Amino acid sequence: MSSISTSEYAQRRQHLMQSMTPNSIAILPAAPVSARNSSVEYPYRQDSDFFYLSGFSEPEAVLVLIPQREQGPFVMFCRERNPERELWDGLRAGQAGVIADYHADDAFPISEIDDILPKLMEGCERVYYAIGNNPEFDQNMSKWLTTLRSQARMGAQPPTEFVMLDPLVHEARLHKSPAEIATMQQAADISCRAHIHAMQAAKAGLYEYHLEAELDYEFRKGGARLAAYSSIVASGKNACILHYTENNAPLHDGDLVLIDAGCEIDCYASDITRTFPVSGRFSPEQRAIYTIVLKANLEALNYISPQHCWNDAHDATVRVITAGLLELGLLQGELDELIANHAYRPFYMHRAGHWLGLDVHDVGEYKINGQWRTLAAGMTMTVEPGIYIAVDNLTVPEQWRGIGVRIEDDVVVTEDGCRVLTNAVPKTIAEIEHLMAAAQQAGA
Repeated sequence: MSSISTSEYAQRRQHLMQSMTPNSIAILPAAPVSARNSSVEYPYRQDSDFFYLSGFSEPEAVLVLIPQREQGPFVMFCRERNPERELWDGLRAGQAGVIADYHADDAFPISEIDDILPKLMEGCERVYYAIGNNPEFDQNMSKWLTTLRSQARMGAQPPTEFVMLDPLVHEARLHKSPAEIATMQQAADISCRAHIHAMQAAKAGLYEYHLEAELDYEFRKGGARLAAYSSIVASGKNACILHYTENNAPLHDGDLVLIDAGCEIDCYASDITRTFPVSGRFSPEQRAIYTIVLKANLEALNYISPQHCWNDAHDATVRVITAGLLELGLLQGELDELIANHAYRPFYMHRAGHWLGLDVHDVGEYKINGQWRTLAAGMTMTVEPGIYIAVDNLTVPEQWRGIGVRIEDDVVVTEDGCRVLTNAVPKTIAEIEHLMAAAQQAGA
């Protein structure tokens, strides 16, 4: 069961149904099971929209909402209880469990969906459904619609309109409740401990995957079954590859290590990046680049509040980073002109952050009617400026090449500003060097 209360899930479903037109139906399938090989499946992870509306984590399920249904609007299809299969695969809620524990008004075996769901659709003018997200289920929807249309001469009334469900659900998901924020804080706390543990474990002679193992250990020890995404443990020049995941290179004294990793709790993600020296001490060049990125990270936080738009924090990081590169001589020219011409992009080529929630790159529009949206309390996001100087960047002196730094925090917008969920991980140079020196002394 999810840490979110059943009453909150009920409120979410009610909110969605209030956004639907009269005489309509919403249909949402669970995530399909993915095969790893012929006899093994990947760990199952529920579809985020499905989980948001139900808290139900089993596969082979379909959620149906019918506001006008007299017997109750919330209908679920799920697997039946089966002692033999449960012996092999684990317990199932079954229809009785879905009604008792998840407060469905009705529940039917998934094996009967071909017969029952078209009858639920019949007479509904509009179907809310996310076409394209689940191709196999798309085919089933087409089949059921064809069946209803073939019965029109006998009085059947098939739906006349399909509407994308995603925008309604995703706008709601963008605004986090106190319970959601508490869950995200839990995920962040676990991930903070994992990053600290990796810093303490780092030393020359280990490999990137050794630090990844430390992360995974802390995730599991904290109660997180899954990482929120593939962990990035990038040492040396690998830190200049934004989505590096090979994690198999050796750690060398003199190199930095960039770790971008986070776990998820009840499907809610954390997403943290820290960069630190293998030796425990930053070189002068590393210190200079790190100082700029940290300044950008801290400056961005001043632009996260209900008084600012989404892009304000990004613009703040661009100005700080461009000015810093200019001061170091890695860019030449006038500051505003360099910004206008995107001269920083060879060094800083990504946005300063993204929405965070049930997906690590969470849903929700960044613009409304073509304009950057205004932030609101309860929105959660990352702040992650970086500087990456590729080894083949011949426009800068050699001593700067191969340095990659990113500092990323998870942030929630409050009524008067923002709150950082990931402050427990050191990010100043002094804090990092102190932590690593203490670990080295303890291990000596």
